[in-house]
Amino acid sequence: MAVFMVVLGVLLVLCICSALLRWNEVRYRKKGLPPGTMGWPVFGETTEFLKQGPSFMKNQRARYGSFFKSHILGCPTIVSMEPEVNRYILMNEAKGLVPGYPQSMLDILGKCNIAAVHGSTHKYMRGALLALISPALIREQLLPKIDEFMRTHLSNWDNQIINIQEKTKEMALLSSLKQIAGIESCSITQPFMTEFFKLVLGTLSLPIDLPGTNYRRGFQARKNIISMLSQLIEERRASQETHQDMLGCLMRSDENRHKLTDEEIIDQIITILYSGYETVSTTTMMAIKYLHDHPRVLQELRKEHLAIRDRKNPEDPIDWNDIKSLRFTRAVIFETSRLATIVNGVLRKTTQDMELNGFVIPKGWRIYVYTREINYDPFLYPEPFTFNPWRWLVGDCFTFALFACIIHGKVPNGLITYDCKKQDKSLESQNYFLIFGGGSRQCPGKELGIAEISTFLHYFVTRYRWEEIGGDKLMKFPRVEAPNGLHIRVSSY
Repeated sequence: MAVFMVVLGVLLVLCICSALLRWNEVRYRKKGLPPGTMGWPVFGETTEFLKQGPSFMKNQRARYGSFFKSHILGCPTIVSMEPEVNRYILMNEAKGLVPGYPQSMLDILGKCNIAAVHGSTHKYMRGALLALISPALIREQLLPKIDEFMRTHLSNWDNQIINIQEKTKEMALLSSLKQIAGIESCSITQPFMTEFFKLVLGTLSLPIDLPGTNYRRGFQARKNIISMLSQLIEERRASQETHQDMLGCLMRSDENRHKLTDEEIIDQIITILYSGYETVSTTTMMAIKYLHDHPRVLQELRKEHLAIRDRKNPEDPIDWNDIKSLRFTRAVIFETSRLATIVNGVLRKTTQDMELNGFVIPKGWRIYVYTREINYDPFLYPEPFTFNPWRWLVGDCFTFALFACIIHGKVPNGLITYDCKKQDKSLESQNYFLIFGGGSRQCPGKELGIAEISTFLHYFVTRYRWEEIGGDKLMKFPRVEAPNGLHIRVSSY
C-alpha cells in the first residue's frame, strides 16, 4: 500500500509539472512569435540559462535557429544571435526599443542609472557622464591619478603568491574611487568595498525580496552605499572646498550645464563604479591569463612597454601620448574582451508591438542581444578560439598571415583562401564590432577603461615575471570568474 501511494504521488507530481509547463507554453503561444520554449511559470528557463549558459544557448539555437523565444530572469525574452539584427536593435532605440535590463539590476543600480533611462533623459544623463570622462579630462586629471594609484597598487609583489582576481577587483574599484572622490575615498574604502561586492552580486539575481537572497543583500548594500555617499556630499558642501575629481565636478552646478540632483549624482557615481568595475577587473585578469599562456604575445607586449620606459626616467608617469602609442596593448585588450567574452550581451525592451526579423514581438517583451556567438564566428574572426591580438592591428590581409607564421611557424591550411576583402578596414571599425555596445549606448567609458588596463599592464610587465600556481578553475558564464581565485607566483623582471 505504501509503495502504491509513493508511485501515485510521483505520478501526480509529474502530471502537475507537465500541466504547468504546457500551460506556460500555451500562455505565450501568440501568432507571429519566433519558435522556442518558455519553461516554468514565473521562473521560466532562468535556472538553465544561468547554470548552462552558452550550452543552453547553443542547444536552443540548434533547435530553433538564431532568433528564438525564451523566459529568463523573470521576463519573456527574444534571444537574437543574428549580427545584422543585433546591430539594428542597438542602433534604433528611438524606434520602439529601450533598455530592458532585469528588475533586480534596475532596483539595485537606481532609477536614475543611465542604463535605466531613455530618450531625452538618457541624452542628458549621458552628457553629464561624458563631461566627466572626456579625452581632455582623462589626459589632464584622470590619467595622473590612475598612474599614481597603479604604481602603489603594484608595489611589493616580488616573491609573492598573488590572487590576481582579487587584486584586479581591488584595482578596478579603488582606482575608480580615487578618480571619483580623491584621497577622501580612503576613509570609506573598506566598508564601501564590502557593500559594493554585495551590490554587484545582487544585480544578476531573481528579484525575490526574501532574507538570505542575493537580491535582498544587494538592495541593502545599495542603501548603505547611498548613506556613505550622501555623508560625503554633505561634508563637502559644509567645507566649501573645491575638489578636482568627478564628484567635485558633479557638485559644481554653476560650472556644469548638466545640473543633477543629489539622487542623480549618487546614481551616476554607482553607474561609473559598476560599469567599469567588472569589465576592467575581469579583462585585466584574463589578459594576465592569456599573456601567461602565450609567451610570444607577452614578449611583444613587454617590448612595447619597455620602449616607453627606456625614454623615461624611473619616476616619470605614463602620459596620454604613451597610452595612445600602445597599439599592441590595445589589440591585446580587444582580443581578451572578444575571446573571454566579458560581456555576453545587452537587453532591450519593446515599447510597442513591433516587427523584427520577420516576427511580431509583443509590447513589453525583452530582447537579449546575445553577442557571445558573434565573437566566435569564423567568418568574422578566422580561427576564432585562438588568442590572436595581431588580428586587430592592421586592415589588410597580411594580419592573419603574420599571426599564423608567428604562432604556427608555417602557413596553416586554408590561409590561401582567406578573404582579404573582409579586412579592408580595422576590426574595430567593423559593423559587427559590439564588444563595447553600439549606437547611442556604446560604452562611454571605453577609452578610460582602456587607459586603466594599459597602465596596470605597463607596471606589471615591466616590473614582474609570473607563473600560474595551477589548479584554479575558470568559469565563463554568467560572469567570467575563478570561483577559488586565480593564483600566480610573482618574481621581479
